[in-house]
Amino acid sequence: MLRWIRIALLVILAVLLLSVAIANRELVTISLLPDGVTAFFGWDWSFRMPLFLIILLAAAVGLLIGFVWEFLREHQIRTAAIQSQREASKLRAEVATLRQEQPKDDVLAILDNKTV
Repeated sequence: MLRWIRIALLVILAVLLLSVAIANRELVTISLLPDGVTAFFGWDWSFRMPLFLIILLAAAVGLLIGFVWEFLREHQIRTAAIQSQREASKLRAEVATLRQEQPKDDVLAILDNKTV
């Protein structure tokens, strides 16, 4: 059931993206520098692209920036989790060695074997 919902949402998203692409297929000029700066440097960094491609690229770049930002933000959380896991495994190993080294006392053995 959940698989069909996911497929339906992906189809709806594809139809929406296709309709945006068809509605905005005219070419637009993208200039990377203002006209005054291009005249000063002598570089004309501009190119023509379909508008829908610019919209989709902007969305993709925004998603990429968000993913990288979140990855860097959660770095401290991941580092703390790894340290906690290492400490827990070290403590488990220490408990296991202490249980093996435990002196055999008759009273403790009776208490360990006693079921409540």
